Amino acid sequence: MVVKYRKKLLVNDMDDVMKQALFEVGPLSDFEIEVMETDEDHVHLLLNYSPKLSIASIVNRLKGMSTNRIWKLKAVELKKVFWKENTFWSDGYFCCSIGDASTNMIKEYIEEQG
Repeated sequence: MVVKYRKKLLVNDMDDVMKQALFEVGPLSDFEIEVMETDEDHVHLLLNYSPKLSIASIVNRLKGMSTNRIWKLKAVELKKVFWKENTFWSDGYFCCSIGDASTNMIKEYIEEQG
């Protein structure tokens, strides 16, 4: 998931607040975030989820709930960047299955980001 306009907002304590917000979504849903790491303007996630869920519904839930949470906690900072609307994430996202790669290899890749 990418921050709207590729703004470099996932730094300092905003990074920690967003990670906490994203981790809190999983227990309220039918998926689990196994590994997560942020860069300045995007986040990498390794998810474990039930096949009855669609990726689109998972991403919508992650984006929606984390946006609401970050705006409650960091509204002053965010109003300086997003002065028209309460947004945080861009509309799109990229996802792929693990395929032939091992779970440990993907975890290591994600942990090296940021």
